[in-house]
Amino acid sequence: MGLIKTLRETEPFNQLPEEIFAELNQFAELRTFPAQLHIFNQHDSPTGYLYIIKSGLVEIIVLTPGGVEMIVDYRKEGSFFGSTPIFTDGGYSAGARSVKETECYLIPKSLLTRIAENYPHITEYFNNALYSRVRNLYSDMVSDHAESTLTQMEAYPFKKRLSEIMSTPVETCLPDTPIRNVARKMVGQGVGAMLICDEKKHLQGIVTEHDLVAKVLAREDSDCQTSNAIDVMTPQPFTMPPDTFMYEATAFMMSHKIKHMPILDRNEIVGIVTLQDLMKYRSQKSMLLIGNVNKARSIEDLISAHEEIVKVARVLLSESRSHIETMEIISYIHHRIIRRCYEIVLDEMKRQGKTPPDIKLCFIIMGSGGRKEMLLGPDQDNGFIYEDFPDDRIEEVDAFFVPFGEKLVAALARIGYPRCDGHVMVNNPLWRGRLKDWRARVSDWIRVPEAQKVRYSSIFFDFMPIAGEASLCQDLREIIHHEIHTHPIFLYHMMELDFKHKVPLSLLGRFSLERDKKHKGKLSIKQAGSIFIVDCVRMFLLEQQVDATTTTERLDKLVELKVINHETAEHIKAAFEAFTFLRLRNEIALIDQGKFPNHYLDPYELTKNEQDLLKESFRVASKLQDSTKRHFSKIVG
Repeated sequence: MGLIKTLRETEPFNQLPEEIFAELNQFAELRTFPAQLHIFNQHDSPTGYLYIIKSGLVEIIVLTPGGVEMIVDYRKEGSFFGSTPIFTDGGYSAGARSVKETECYLIPKSLLTRIAENYPHITEYFNNALYSRVRNLYSDMVSDHAESTLTQMEAYPFKKRLSEIMSTPVETCLPDTPIRNVARKMVGQGVGAMLICDEKKHLQGIVTEHDLVAKVLAREDSDCQTSNAIDVMTPQPFTMPPDTFMYEATAFMMSHKIKHMPILDRNEIVGIVTLQDLMKYRSQKSMLLIGNVNKARSIEDLISAHEEIVKVARVLLSESRSHIETMEIISYIHHRIIRRCYEIVLDEMKRQGKTPPDIKLCFIIMGSGGRKEMLLGPDQDNGFIYEDFPDDRIEEVDAFFVPFGEKLVAALARIGYPRCDGHVMVNNPLWRGRLKDWRARVSDWIRVPEAQKVRYSSIFFDFMPIAGEASLCQDLREIIHHEIHTHPIFLYHMMELDFKHKVPLSLLGRFSLERDKKHKGKLSIKQAGSIFIVDCVRMFLLEQQVDATTTTERLDKLVELKVINHETAEHIKAAFEAFTFLRLRNEIALIDQGKFPNHYLDPYELTKNEQDLLKESFRVASKLQDSTKRHFSKIVG
């Protein structure tokens, strides 16, 4: 793709006249970057160019204070990067690395700023890049949190010592080994670092993949034909003894920004650990907890497991992983606990001599559980779907499943899942029934969309199977799609109900706080923020008659269907992830104070950076509300 063709199709350049395109084409340079090359790093001095990708793929990388990389975006053909120093006084807020061989047009800053003087929409576009704003604020906040909480994490399973996880034997070579041979050996052995030792196996230095790139490939004065290991290695690297605890090593490596560390026992090399190795074990706690859930034999066992979730959440929150992924891990643990509770209560009924009717059924979870978006204080939203058995079996089925539902709801409440205030639970006849009963119920909600029925549907439409016959769920989804297709005005009523509420920001950009006694001086991250994103995205998905589980998966599906463009979806994802982080951190803090977790917080207790992030995220949610309202108002227009 030529530069002029690319610019004609790329905002904000697509509004420029032809003579400007010709000038840009004249002064632009075409440069090729090999795969895995750091084109520039976060906080590097500006190169003086805007990069527009002709072919290839580039990762946008943010580095935490501990040296952990976060890939926050990918840029492909036709996209640009490196704009921050062009249109602001700042440096690079993120780094850029080629995923594969990439060709870029490089447009000089001097030319762009001169053009922008006559066409100010260009500067405005870059300065108002909301996605970059939210993502950068979010990355800074997560980095600060990871740094400050690292030493507060649970010691188990971090009581493991390095001797238990280090890689051994270690690949080594002599200082005079040609650097080309070092690189070949690293590739051949599949390792990211090579230890440099003398003939007596005494450690002299270390060569990492970063050293090869920074000191050989990226330097014009370097000659890989004549360079040896000693020329490239980092001398006297940090080391630790094998009896060091994992949490000590993790804190040390993050604070010193190193990814590989030799393990020495009385000056003898016995192994090597990587930061990646340590990160893998930091997630092991969730796997151990899931194992304990599967082995649970009583409700008391599940109560203990439920109490452990906050410890897993605290560990996951301190890692530089996606907090959407963290939410999915937490949801998976909740699902396993709820399913095991179902199995234990069912076994108890059987031991009492009560035989379940021979019918197919599915125990479903709804709301945040049905989206895999549970955090630490979810209440119960559940139901039963039965197959279409004859009417003369209703008494038989109720004789078992009515008391079973009561016992199940009571057991879940004992474990730590509060009863739903709206009684959306299997012990309520409204939330159990045959497939044809559900068909009639859903049809009534959609055809006569009274406010309460619309509220029910907002919870119910996010459902998934927990136990039993999952195919009944799919049958019910097809019923929902058919009814909405037949009565699309229902989506307008969903939208109307949702838009009675607005994000808590005043025209002057100040937070609008709750006035009721219970939550006075606070605002809800969920009800005033993330719920708008969840609801709006769900409406678009229902309109398209397609299925996806999580909110981010739904956004990806909408991009694929060209309902939402990629950039808009990334704005929304960034805001949703920020809401998730702030809410989860707040819930952990409340539990630590001996309180039940909720989604209310005082925004003025946040740092300035966090307040800015929250405001930007609210603005993203508000913009999504506005576009959703415009779209679905056309149904009745």
